[in-house]
Amino acid sequence: MTNLLGEPPETLLPVDPAESASNGDPRAVARAYPSSSHAWAFLAEQALAAGAAVEAYAFARTGYHRGMDLLRRSGWKGFGPIPWSHEPNRGFLRALAALATASELVGDDVEAHRCREFLRESSVEAYEALT
Repeated sequence: MTNLLGEPPETLLPVDPAESASNGDPRAVARAYPSSSHAWAFLAEQALAAGAAVEAYAFARTGYHRGMDLLRRSGWKGFGPIPWSHEPNRGFLRALAALATASELVGDDVEAHRCREFLRESSVEAYEALT
């Protein structure tokens, strides 16, 4: 079935300054750039790798919300593509994937499913790369 209204345009986030600071201490990067989804996603991924599910959940949730704020400021209307191929989108998409994993680990299967579906609907490429 074809959408007669057309697809919404891709949302392309601005460059995240935390990306260039990623080689430093991740906590220092998050303190320096607290609005960066990239910084929080990195912390969430580290916490997941260390088996710290609750901390990963908190970091990922922060990155997710920071990304949602930036998406809305960038014209996103609550749906539509957020392409993985656009590097600045990756912090948000990684935070979303980490939130799905951390949610599952803390027993919130409904949230894990919602986040995975949101990721898949936003970027199939990100979904395939991150799940």
